[in-house]
Amino acid sequence: MIRSPLLLRICAFGLGLTLCIVTAGLLALWMERRSVDAISGALAEGGLTWATVSADGLKVFLDGTAPNEAAAFRASQRSAALVDADRIISRVEIARRDDLRPPRFSLDILRASDGIQVIGLVPAATGVDAINDTVTQLAQGDAVDNLVETADFAVPPTWEAALGYGLNALSRLPRSKVTIYADRVEVQAIAESVVQQAEFMRMLGQNQPDAVAVYLDISAPRPVFTPFQLRFSIGEGEARLESCAADTEAAQRRIQAAAVAAGAAANPVCQIGLGAPSAQWSDAVVTAIAALADLGNGTIAFSDTDVTLIAAEGTSQDDFDRVMGELANALPDLFSLQGVLTQASESGASPEGPARLIATLDAEGQMRLRGRVPEGAVGRSVEAFARALFGAERADIAMREVGDLPAGWSVRAMIGLEALSRLNEGTMTLEPEALLLRGRTGDAAMEAELSRYLGDALGQGAAFELRVSYLEALDPMTALPSPEDCVARIDAIQADTKITFDPGSVEINESAAAILDQIAAVLPDCRHVRMEIAGHTDSQGREEMNLNLSQSRAAAVLNGLLARNVLVSNLVAQGYGESQPIASNETEAGREQNRRITFRLLSEASDESVLENDAPQDPRGPSIGNPQPRPDRSQDGVARAQEQE
Repeated sequence: MIRSPLLLRICAFGLGLTLCIVTAGLLALWMERRSVDAISGALAEGGLTWATVSADGLKVFLDGTAPNEAAAFRASQRSAALVDADRIISRVEIARRDDLRPPRFSLDILRASDGIQVIGLVPAATGVDAINDTVTQLAQGDAVDNLVETADFAVPPTWEAALGYGLNALSRLPRSKVTIYADRVEVQAIAESVVQQAEFMRMLGQNQPDAVAVYLDISAPRPVFTPFQLRFSIGEGEARLESCAADTEAAQRRIQAAAVAAGAAANPVCQIGLGAPSAQWSDAVVTAIAALADLGNGTIAFSDTDVTLIAAEGTSQDDFDRVMGELANALPDLFSLQGVLTQASESGASPEGPARLIATLDAEGQMRLRGRVPEGAVGRSVEAFARALFGAERADIAMREVGDLPAGWSVRAMIGLEALSRLNEGTMTLEPEALLLRGRTGDAAMEAELSRYLGDALGQGAAFELRVSYLEALDPMTALPSPEDCVARIDAIQADTKITFDPGSVEINESAAAILDQIAAVLPDCRHVRMEIAGHTDSQGREEMNLNLSQSRAAAVLNGLLARNVLVSNLVAQGYGESQPIASNETEAGREQNRRITFRLLSEASDESVLENDAPQDPRGPSIGNPQPRPDRSQDGVARAQEQE
């Protein structure tokens, strides 16, 4: 009787304990299953189907092979959002990639006056030693910082050609930065003048490697004028600013306004440059131009701080003295003034008529020289100089040797011939008291250049007269099509058949190649125009995929033009994907119109790849004369004549 209740209690306790254990086990299994299902669903929703989930009590295990570390991290993040992160044990492995993509090989070289810096990654087959040897030789004893590393991957097919072109460009540019990739070379450099800038562009445009895009950015600072010169003349009812230099834009505007007020044509040429001898340069020039206008006829010439007032023949002594006195008092203290009152002279006259030498250059480059020269070797040197300057086959010379010519006649003759050679056509007349040069040119800045040249060669106080006119028809730049014409020509080519690609492809097919051939024939005349090759797609497919596809197709067109020997430094490729439709993407016809390659003009504001250059530059580059001037030979000839005289 006593034992039965105790036995019942024991049995009840055991049954209860069993029920608790079973219930706890069932609850644990339920929680495990719920966690596994929730995490599995979240991973599947995120596209992480490679991951498997299992549980052991409160612990949750992630297994599987992730394609990369980013995918493994996303799987852990999604799991931690559903259960406590402490419960998650990741056993995920990262897939091994045996097909590693090679790195993008590149080389950056900066060359300055104090040394050369090189940094980049190159193929192991290329090595560092060959690059270091070339750079060290260019440095010529200056410091070389070589931070080039190598990677053991296959050498890209065009790498060696790009490297050779880049190092060759570096050897020719004393201040430059050259960036070399397998498919492109970028060259940035600073030229000392606009002429040198044009020479660098011409030089780098030669022997460019095939299938390698070359981008050139050669900047030129403001020119340095030594001496800083200006020449303004009034005569025969006409005022001319023959040569002008200004140190600032404000000074340029003041000088131009003073010249116009004195009778010059509107908008006279006045170049901005470095080398002004005084901050009061424009004050002195404006004052002197006003003084010459008061005098009425003559020339005012500046060479740094030396000012020469040349009064025309027939000016009264009283007027000359008055203007000289007023101008001397008005000029800033740093400037010195000299005056020349031209007098009628019989110097060089003879019973046979006045001494004179006349050279005529026609539009075909034929030069005819008639007149008088000194006797002996000095006179013969003028003929030899003329034949060397214009070419023996183009020179028709018949001169008379006499013995009563003014001193320095041969030297002045050579200077005049050199000036004449820089024109397209014209006449040079040398007289005892003056040198007169008249002609036509296709270079708007040529009159100013000739005025500076004659002022330096003859002397600041020498009398010479320029009547050089600019003709747009002779300007080589006017023969080039306008930017709008370039785009219109390309649009006309694509009006009937446009550039198309096979579905999903970025390769130039046969029909697109035929169109590129026609465009390649147009682009050489449009080297002065910056254009964008724009790629567009329809809206089918993912937006990111369309953007990448359009960029690749635009680049394929650029490379296709490059393969046709077109210089592409003025072209950039840009993909826009589906963002700029021109028709509805709801119809096949509309989608066909939206899949296109277009060419459009680039302005400096919209083209961030173009570096800003604050210096004003002459877009024509070096002047083109007929025949070409030979300044070195002319200086040697003048020096020899001076020694002989």
